[in-house]
Amino acid sequence: MVGLSAGEKHFIQGGIAQDLRADGRKRLNYRPIYVETGVIPQADGSAKVKMGATEVIASVKLDLARPNPSQPGKGKVSLFVSCSATAGPMFEGRGSEELSTELSVALQRCLLGGKSGAGAAFDPSCLSIVDGKLCWDAYIDGLVVSADGNLLDALGAAIKAALTNTRVPVANVPAGASLDEDPDVDLSSQETTRIDTSGVPVIVTLTKVGRHYIVDATSEEESQMSSAVSVSINKERRICGLTKRGGAGLDPSIILDMISVASHVSEQLMNKLDSEIAAAEADEQDT
Repeated sequence: MVGLSAGEKHFIQGGIAQDLRADGRKRLNYRPIYVETGVIPQADGSAKVKMGATEVIASVKLDLARPNPSQPGKGKVSLFVSCSATAGPMFEGRGSEELSTELSVALQRCLLGGKSGAGAAFDPSCLSIVDGKLCWDAYIDGLVVSADGNLLDALGAAIKAALTNTRVPVANVPAGASLDEDPDVDLSSQETTRIDTSGVPVIVTLTKVGRHYIVDATSEEESQMSSAVSVSINKERRICGLTKRGGAGLDPSIILDMISVASHVSEQLMNKLDSEIAAAEADEQDT
């Protein structure tokens, strides 16, 4: 929890009301966003994202597995978030565990459509090797390195970048191999495929402070919020998931208005993020 004096609280709330935040931004402006891909050599895909002083890392690791009987032609996807104890005072002790769980559940709702992955933002059939017998199990891990607000949006951006960076090895199953047991699979170290991330949404969190909403809230601004609504929106501006936090209830008309504002803002964020990911991928190939 950020400790602020009465004067500091008044300054933050007054600035938001006048559409001039403490760092000079307007209510619907983001801090500078920076993306770096390929930051974890041992992973099949990874990325680091910075939004102001907030820094997060996401990685993707692929393991061979058997598909779920209910989805025989699709791979598996699981998502977990952990918080570094040095990211901020709120991450010490059990605070880290509680926030990690909260972020993991929110990301599953916004990006995977829940624990089942039925509403996944990308088609998990690209992770299938042999229908009903063999698939890739994608473990997506997020790490909060430094926290200064807006963790969910930053983690969503890092996961999108890490998935874009992921190389899926081409798996060849020998003819006549028995798939009832663990088969010998030839994994190509040279030939890989990519995950189509064009449908992966961005997450836009609108934080309500007083009568107004802001995007990309800092920790100090979040300490003054009554509630926050996070909406994941794809490039067609369709809603893929939604989650709310904060104790204050919201009138349905306000939620609809917040969704409308998030949809408008998402285009700006999507374009900026796609541009940063493309530049990061080009830089990685040049090195």
